[in-house]
Amino acid sequence: MDVTFDATKRELTTDKGTLRYHEAGDADAPPLILLHGSGPGVTGWRNYRGNLGHFAQTHHCYVIEFPGFGVSDAVEGHPVLTAGGSVLRFMDALGIDKAAMIGNSMGGVVGVNLAIKKPERVEKLVTIGGVGPNVFSPSPSEGLRLLQEFTDAPDSDLDGKRDKLVRWLTSMVFDRSLVTEELIAERWEAAINPDAQKTAQMMYGSAAFEMQQQFMAASDNPPYWASMHKVACPTLLTWGRDDRVSPPDMAMVPMRLIPDAELHVFPKCGHWVMIEAKAAFEAAVTSFLTR
Repeated sequence: MDVTFDATKRELTTDKGTLRYHEAGDADAPPLILLHGSGPGVTGWRNYRGNLGHFAQTHHCYVIEFPGFGVSDAVEGHPVLTAGGSVLRFMDALGIDKAAMIGNSMGGVVGVNLAIKKPERVEKLVTIGGVGPNVFSPSPSEGLRLLQEFTDAPDSDLDGKRDKLVRWLTSMVFDRSLVTEELIAERWEAAINPDAQKTAQMMYGSAAFEMQQQFMAASDNPPYWASMHKVACPTLLTWGRDDRVSPPDMAMVPMRLIPDAELHVFPKCGHWVMIEAKAAFEAAVTSFLTR
């Protein structure tokens, strides 16, 4: 199924502003909600535009644009925490009681948290990297350090900041030819959006990272991944073997803790599994979802 931006874009008015999303597929097909990741210039459309047509053949698909990334209206609070609430508002408004979900990186964390706290809303879950703690690899990873460098770069040095964006984008993939001038220009334009810049500072700036480390050290609450044994739905963990943002050793904890989890690792593939291993990813996920 062919999909285009203008044909699939939608808006939904909620009590916390407008949520924008893309919709495709038969209205009578089972619902599938696609949750995007984070990083400069990210949107749900950019994460999943190449996959939407495929999954729309078997599911009624919704690609949500999380608040704070320059597309949906921003809301107060940390983007990872507010994203889960936006998914529930979205589902309630459209009368979706329960759905399968695909979450890329941060979107996977959002999906896991929903599966833990609202298990009745998540039918099946697919994650793409990003879920769990670093076991053997350094934290922050190389990719997150590069993301931090971009976020910290002063706006007065636009050339230097753009160079840092390119370095970060290159760390996202195994095949560097995927980082085209068109992709760089697209991401750069979106990354300098005021809402997106505010979100980046909250998530990846050096000051925010230090505050998060201090908070975690002083908190009595366990990290989200320590509760992954509560994820009751069937879960497919997908990972790029050459992921430099979320190294594959992170998969060990969710693979062990989530009771009904399976892991699929794609060779010669970085963080963007759904883009870099497109055909193999779509085949594995479709088999899992329709099983």
